[in-house]
Amino acid sequence: MSAQQLDPLDLYDVRSELSEDEIIVKDTVARFVDDKVIPLMREAFEQHVFPRHLVGEVAELGLLGTSIDGYDCAGLNSVSYGLICQELERGDSALRSFVSVQSSLVMFPIHAYGTEEQKQRWLPAMARGEAIGCFGLTEAHGGSDPGNMKTHAKRDGDDWILNGSKMWITNATIADAAVVWAMTDDGVRGFIVEKGMPGYEAQEIENKFSLRASVTGALFFNDVRLPAANLLPGISGMKGPLSCLTQARYGITWGVIGAAQACLDEAIKYTQDRILFNRPVSHTQAMQIRLADMSRRITTAQLLSLRLGRIKDKGQLKPTQVSLAKWNNCRAALDIARDARDILGGAGISAEYVPIRHMLNLESVITYEGTETIHQLVVGKELTGTNAF
Repeated sequence: MSAQQLDPLDLYDVRSELSEDEIIVKDTVARFVDDKVIPLMREAFEQHVFPRHLVGEVAELGLLGTSIDGYDCAGLNSVSYGLICQELERGDSALRSFVSVQSSLVMFPIHAYGTEEQKQRWLPAMARGEAIGCFGLTEAHGGSDPGNMKTHAKRDGDDWILNGSKMWITNATIADAAVVWAMTDDGVRGFIVEKGMPGYEAQEIENKFSLRASVTGALFFNDVRLPAANLLPGISGMKGPLSCLTQARYGITWGVIGAAQACLDEAIKYTQDRILFNRPVSHTQAMQIRLADMSRRITTAQLLSLRLGRIKDKGQLKPTQVSLAKWNNCRAALDIARDARDILGGAGISAEYVPIRHMLNLESVITYEGTETIHQLVVGKELTGTNAF
């Protein structure tokens, strides 16, 4: 392949490292994003509305619970799931967040830790988009310290009584079921809390300036009575929710690449069309250096995530490896979005162009599922053997 034929958004030709099936997945989702997602995301962001009508189309493409075998799920490999996240987030982080929560934070724990009855009830419906889930771990006072959990569940005969609250929950007010983690006398346990249960309430968080096309809310539990059948029996302790976060973080490492690619693509086109001092801005050394740096960061992120996916498909994935990629790729994507916004000058603050929307969204993505500092400390602990949290 000659230099003239290199893809500006894929300088190392990562595409050639994909299997035929993985390429089909990527291209199918890319067409869906181009045709159905990108045309409406500006308005959805501006209006603070989640485009819920897309859920059915996402489900028809088999993009929910893709890594699960059976239960009406696609059973795709980890790289395919990563490519799905990449293309969806190229459209907007909100849609990738929806798929990530549904697949990695709700369907994954039900499949990994639930009973066969729970799997049969929820997984096919969630794969078809007929049921929506949310994940309740974060609390207002907890943030990066989820072990400092105040939400608790007490046994009452065969039932459990749940009290507490959760904050910053994606899909909160549209969810039919919430996988909620609570402290018990036996340690942290997971429960399926169903919409309409007495004492369970979800409230949407308004006035966000990030992830505006995503539903974000708070969950409240006031003496919610849960049957024993709603306990996830297969796990106890913080390993349960943390294993879910590992799955979600993996998808994020891919997703932010899509946002960064969208910003670089916009910046290249803008600098080619913008004429200043009698020449296109793209003809200046300063601009070419900035665009080249964006490409360097994207290429590094692509190679990290591809390697991470191959490791995951071998069953050898370690949480530290996910932390490294989440830290690197989110930082790279946010820096690219900010620089692309700056390159566009005054136009950069307009929603007519994508960088400002991706920039604002990535401020959330770099924070949720573990802040940058948390992931740095995870890697630091691995290197030194000392927990500095």
